[in-house]
Amino acid sequence: MGTPEAFFERIDTGRFQATEYTRGPWDPGSQHAGPPAALLGRAVEERPGAREDMRIARITYEILRPVPIGPLEITTSVLRAGRSTEVVEAALGPAGAPPVMLARALRIRVASDPVPAVAEGPVLPPPGEVEETPFFPVPWETGYHSAMETRFTEGAFVSPGPGTCWMRMRVPLIADEDVKPLDRVLIAADSGNGISAVMDFGRYVFVNGDLTVHLHRHPVGEWACVEARTSVDAAGIGLADARLHDEKGPIGRSAQSLFVAPR
Repeated sequence: MGTPEAFFERIDTGRFQATEYTRGPWDPGSQHAGPPAALLGRAVEERPGAREDMRIARITYEILRPVPIGPLEITTSVLRAGRSTEVVEAALGPAGAPPVMLARALRIRVASDPVPAVAEGPVLPPPGEVEETPFFPVPWETGYHSAMETRFTEGAFVSPGPGTCWMRMRVPLIADEDVKPLDRVLIAADSGNGISAVMDFGRYVFVNGDLTVHLHRHPVGEWACVEARTSVDAAGIGLADARLHDEKGPIGRSAQSLFVAPR
């Protein structure tokens, strides 16, 4: 039986089976952090009793250990509930085992009466004006690299330095379920580190133990863009900072703290 055409299959409420499309580029048994980040964001927004008049403005992930490719459970809890804001935590891990990834989200109530919008319009070449850019060589055929379409307007995966990359999901997040706008940006945001790596992948490791995404506007359309820059100190601590876009313009920012060391 072949790989389902999705990153995850839903087993039942709060339980999912990861597919080979979640596989990251470094370990055949571990996921790229993008798919589980999107799954946790979906769990925050769709948990029982979630208010429909709120949306995620900021979500921070703690990547406690590699996320295995296999059956996973998600639990959610409300840490603070207010009239205009709430904080929700979600945890993901194998059944009966400690969590391997945590998410804490700030949701803000959408204004009932429109306020003046102050935001930039498109500032990048649209994805239709640039050609598809391949991933760096990956030792297996199926994984995150084959499930995402990537188009660079600046840089490339194999070119050290800043990079700007449009990304589009080739398969849905969950089998037989519609792709949500939030899925598109959360599944791409964890790639900022790889898009803007400033050192040779073959000589150095870049490990991010967290990811924070701020959104002033949820994305529209099929494409999300990560415009990333990486800074590294001689102590081996780095930061991948990215501006996030859709085809209408900037939508927010993401940041990843990095551990950098020789291989």
